[in-house]
Amino acid sequence: MEEHFRDELQILPVEEKDVDQFNELLSYVFQITESDIEESGFDSKKEMIKSKKPILELSKVFGWFHKEQLISQIAIYPCEVNIHGAAYKMGGITGVGTYPEYAGHGLMQDLVKKALETMREDKQWISYLYPYNIPYYRRKGWEIMSDKLTFKIRDTQLPKQVDVPGMVERQNVDHPDVFAVYDTFAKQNHGALKRSHFHWEEYWRYENEEERTAAIYYDGAGKPTGVLFYWVAEEIFHVKEMFYLNQEARNGLWNFISAHFSMVYWVKGDIYKNEPLAFLLEDSQITETIEPYYMARIVDVAEFLKRFPFESFDGAFHFVVTDPIADWNNDTFSVMSKDDEVVIQKGVAIGPSVTIDIQTLSCLLMNYRRASYLYRIERLQAASKKTIHLLEQIIPDMEAYFSDYF
Repeated sequence: MEEHFRDELQILPVEEKDVDQFNELLSYVFQITESDIEESGFDSKKEMIKSKKPILELSKVFGWFHKEQLISQIAIYPCEVNIHGAAYKMGGITGVGTYPEYAGHGLMQDLVKKALETMREDKQWISYLYPYNIPYYRRKGWEIMSDKLTFKIRDTQLPKQVDVPGMVERQNVDHPDVFAVYDTFAKQNHGALKRSHFHWEEYWRYENEEERTAAIYYDGAGKPTGVLFYWVAEEIFHVKEMFYLNQEARNGLWNFISAHFSMVYWVKGDIYKNEPLAFLLEDSQITETIEPYYMARIVDVAEFLKRFPFESFDGAFHFVVTDPIADWNNDTFSVMSKDDEVVIQKGVAIGPSVTIDIQTLSCLLMNYRRASYLYRIERLQAASKKTIHLLEQIIPDMEAYFSDYF
């Protein structure tokens, strides 16, 4: 029965002629509610689903077809991200779903493999996704790379004004200075997405237009160095995102928030970096909630390692990698460095070993968790603790920042 059923299926690119079927399956996968529609500012469910059409046009989408019916799909959203200062093409996985009557036949496993093969062909050496089911994607080789921290502050806990030489101006969210600050910020912050015009449109897609205001901090020389996206409703100051290039800009933006003291009872918002806000406040007894946000997966280990900005070291070691889907990663990868030059050799074991699966390697190199911690919880094995210390020294120690959604 299973074999006969599979004979009737084929994997094909999902094209523009299939857009209605793509939208129908997308609608089912995301289970969009009336409240979602109301909050986002769309007039109807059809309009909200239609807004995803640009993703289909820009992305490479593959699906299983039963005769002419699309029954399972996956989309690869083209992006570029900063990995510890190095620019990488990234394949963002989105629109993943299978109708329930076709579940349990391994269809998505094949689509994930097809997506990984396609990303590899397109030199997208890393992939991100928003996980609706973390255990499921871990089994496919993805691992948590970043968190979202949600905070809630009483008006009486707002920080006191700090003297800064600049000032804040309110502008539209598409002001050129917003883009200029974010572009510099993304180049400075590991994990961040380089946002094109299309990515900015996607960033705002589900936000009500009435809830879009930018506060821009300008330093003493008039240079924009910080941005806050916010709105005020029902005596609550909502922070959508805050990004800044230095602590002066951070202080300036918090001065702006604190200036609303007489207007609001609460300040609520999100931080997309492992940087608890409480420590930075004089009154640290605030509510903070942390949850995993995005997951990452190395698509091609050899190519990823060749571009990875290891800190300078002399010596060699090798990774022994296992990958449940991408066969080309089931291999040994030697990392050798001398005179500030790093050489990667696939299929050769030089120096002490580090045995690791693809999801833990992705976690390690994205610096979501350090080598010593992963070793302690037995997520990796090493020939000696000296090798663990070496990994601690050569992998840049900066948390990933990712605030987008697709």
